[in-house]
Amino acid sequence: MLDNTLVMVTIILVVNIVYVSFFTLRMIFTLKGQRYFAAFISMFEIVVYILGLGLVLDNLDQIENVIAYAVGYGMGVVVGMKIEEKLALGYTTVNVISSDPDIEFTKLLRDKGYGVTSWYAYGMEGDRLAMQILTPRKYELKLYETIKTIDPKAFIIAYEPKQIHGGFWVKQVKKGRLRNDQEKQQEAL
Repeated sequence: MLDNTLVMVTIILVVNIVYVSFFTLRMIFTLKGQRYFAAFISMFEIVVYILGLGLVLDNLDQIENVIAYAVGYGMGVVVGMKIEEKLALGYTTVNVISSDPDIEFTKLLRDKGYGVTSWYAYGMEGDRLAMQILTPRKYELKLYETIKTIDPKAFIIAYEPKQIHGGFWVKQVKKGRLRNDQEKQQEAL
């Protein structure tokens, strides 16, 4: 079976897609501080890696195997990133600066279940409303849409917090309030 060039190329391609997807997920879990899950994934990752690399090294005289390995590696990066996007692990902190401090921005976002800390700020062109919003990553894009609906000119910066402790919002997440509110909103749309 491995004597057939097409079968060999397909196996190498698939093995490398799986390997690099595992690699990508392991790195993400490592960066998120989930060391035991990352270690568990790495066991499968290394087995797949050895199998794929072994196939290529045993058949280095066939350039199509090397090409399949390289293409599979690139495709694995894309597949791993897509899987991570679907998992949407962790939280995002979104800083928003609205050019109109009179909009009931904070109330509208809180009514949707978001934890919002706001303050008045002064920018180059006058008064502003500054806000900091914490949301699970799986709701991040919906938050951006909501912000742009309320104020299309809002300035938005997002980053991933390393650690979260205390506060009103954390209590609501533990009770499931934000998740339930967000899911109800999704169902209504």
